[in-house]
Amino acid sequence: MTVQRIDQRASGHSVLPESMIEDYQEFHFSPGFEAGGLLFISGQIGVDASGGVPDQPAEQARCAFERIGTILAEAGLGFEDIASITSHHVGEVTEIFGWFPEVKDSFLAPPYPAWTALGVSGLAIPGIVVEISAIAKTRANGSTNETS
Repeated sequence: MTVQRIDQRASGHSVLPESMIEDYQEFHFSPGFEAGGLLFISGQIGVDASGGVPDQPAEQARCAFERIGTILAEAGLGFEDIASITSHHVGEVTEIFGWFPEVKDSFLAPPYPAWTALGVSGLAIPGIVVEISAIAKTRANGSTNETS
């Protein structure tokens, strides 16, 4: 029996907002990748528009969600199209429940997407304490967003 490998990347494409081209070129990853009716959003860290790292974890999370919003918009989608998020938090994950849900819920409304929160020992940039990735459904997969 012959096993055929299907390269899903051949049927997908990068979602690359102009503001993230430098990261794409330097680190060789797509901020978003659309394939199979889904948009996979790479982990977004909490840096502000100037590249600075806010001191407060809640502000870092807000910046990460804003970056996710930029990727969604580039794909013609919105936060209502998100099906799942995964958040990585430096330190003890139980400590985030006093602030993270409020930030998350300012971007995500009911029906809430799936959410996995993980505690990690560190992230790629010193001072960053939160990174958020997401999966969204595209219009080809039943998205409710009518913007283009």
